[in-house]
Order: sequence, then C-alpha cells, then structure tokens
Amino acid sequence: MDFGSPRHMARPETSWLRPLAEAVRAQRTKLGLTQQEVSVLAGCGPVFIYDVENGKKATLRLDKLLDVLHVLGLQLTLEPGQHRLRVSEPAS
Repeated sequence: MDFGSPRHMARPETSWLRPLAEAVRAQRTKLGLTQQEVSVLAGCGPVFIYDVENGKKATLRLDKLLDVLHVLGLQLTLEPGQHRLRVSEPAS
C-alpha cells in the first residue's frame, strides 16, 4: 500500500513565486552567469538556484535567497501593501 508517497501528495501552490523566479533568472542571464556560477558565488548548491528559478519551493531559506539576490545585484524590499509578492521593474 502507498501511504502518502510524494507523487500522490498535493503540491503546495507556488505560483506566487513566479515573479521572483523570473526576475532571478532574467538577472542571472543578463549577467551571463550559469546557475553553477551563481551557486558558487552565493555559497549554496546549484539545486537551490534551480529551485528559486523554477518556483519549486514555497519554503526557501531566506539567508540563502538573500545571498543569491546579493550576487545578482538584486535586493529584497519590504513595504506595506496588499500583494503577497511584487517584483518592481528596474529603474531606467
């Protein structure tokens, strides 16, 4: 009998991560870095970079995410608002 194998368990909704994932991937590509290079520079594993860029996990370690954002020249900003997550467009 199969009691809760991963393929039968419901996956948490992670679509709210899509803007973050797209921003990280776009910036990494713009800088000409591979996922492997970013992982080395940020001190995390390449699987973490893959998970961030693909919105795979709704539970990312904040310290690692901040390290990745720093390497890419991005920042996380908190402000009052009604959006769960919002990615601002770069200033021109």
